[in-house]
Amino acid sequence: MTTPPLDPDAQWVVVDTDTGIDDAHSLLYLLAQPDVQILGITTVYGNCSVEDSARNVQTVLRLTGREDIPVHGGAAAPLEGEPSIAWFVHGHDGLGDRGLDRAEARLADEDAADYLVRIANEHPGRIDLHPLGPLTNIALALEKDPELFLKFRSVVIMGGAGPYPAPGEATVTDANTHNDRAAAERVFRAPNAGNVVMVGVNVTSTALLEEDVTALLLGSDRPEAVFAGTILDAYNDFYQYKWGRRISAAHDGLASVILHRPEIVTGWVEGPVDFTPAAGSLATRVALTSAGLPLVFGTPEGPSVRAVTAVDLPAFRRRFVHALAFGREGARG
Repeated sequence: MTTPPLDPDAQWVVVDTDTGIDDAHSLLYLLAQPDVQILGITTVYGNCSVEDSARNVQTVLRLTGREDIPVHGGAAAPLEGEPSIAWFVHGHDGLGDRGLDRAEARLADEDAADYLVRIANEHPGRIDLHPLGPLTNIALALEKDPELFLKFRSVVIMGGAGPYPAPGEATVTDANTHNDRAAAERVFRAPNAGNVVMVGVNVTSTALLEEDVTALLLGSDRPEAVFAGTILDAYNDFYQYKWGRRISAAHDGLASVILHRPEIVTGWVEGPVDFTPAAGSLATRVALTSAGLPLVFGTPEGPSVRAVTAVDLPAFRRRFVHALAFGREGARG
């Protein structure tokens, strides 16, 4: 299996994913964009096992007629310790345990880390890397090529939690960096060209898909939309206990729209990243207060990362929902 012929006018993207529900939505969004070309997809554990992640990627590619895109198998566990699998959120199969007809995985011979190094070096400055799961594959690739991030156009990560919260606000943590702290530290401390973006749970938790979205998708006559609605409905099984409504946050979806349309971002902070335990989890944050001031206990050394703090939510919702509901026709609207 080889990389599809390259469209010189498209945005070239490589997605690294632990393909659960919101990851599948992200893939559907990106595949619907006429000006985006996914060159390859790498899989990792997290929302489900790495084996299920690969099957779920293949299921989305089969559904959209894009089985020409190569899929590269990646890490089954973090750099240290055992994997934490979020079956209680995404179901044991990663797609909500709705009995979907899932495709069998079709993996390329080259593993994820080798592929990431090769593709970045073949097309320096041209490709956007888009990690949506634990950062294990990315850390392993950095081990092979410590200057890897200097060779991607951008690295847009769904993970972390932005800057420190305002006094009185709750600290938020994310599963992707928590599930492999050692990998997260390698990634956020790797040399970069000012091109690493953190789309953290501080903003993705506000990207809500409300009841009308599920109804729209499930009422469609498009198989891709019904699939998106079916797994969204399963996601709501978990999130209903967070807000008392059958709504959910499009964590990966917001990151993917930002990757594709960064103009929806209305607020940023920039600085090195620190890692602190919080509420039994790991808070990965840009080392600034909510007011953009230095931390009282000092600023860690390390490369600067840009963290999203605010987005145009109506613009996000319009683009994302239209793409899920109508495919490429919706993406043009």
